[in-house]
Amino acid sequence: MGDCVFCKIADHTISGSVVYEDDQVMAFRDLNPCTPVHLLIIPKNHISGIQEISEADGALISKIILVAKQLAKEFSIDEGGYRIVVNSGPDAGQSVAHLHFHLLGGQRMGWPPI
Repeated sequence: MGDCVFCKIADHTISGSVVYEDDQVMAFRDLNPCTPVHLLIIPKNHISGIQEISEADGALISKIILVAKQLAKEFSIDEGGYRIVVNSGPDAGQSVAHLHFHLLGGQRMGWPPI
């Protein structure tokens, strides 16, 4: 997608603070973190949001969750706990139309998160 900022980070057209990358998935630091650890985990291919996920994407979504688990351990938030958040659509706060998972941790969080 030509104007998608996350696609541009994924293809290295623009820089991001990348903490993980393989052939399908990338993770980088959020520019406006709301917790001490705030990473964004994205599929490198463009999927605009949850509504575009298909049955064929099942292995990719599973991989993203496993990457989140690995990063939680690497960033030492696995034992205290962490949150994985996916916003779907503008009313939910999705500001970039590229599927992304927020990995949040490093502090005690309340509920509900609103």
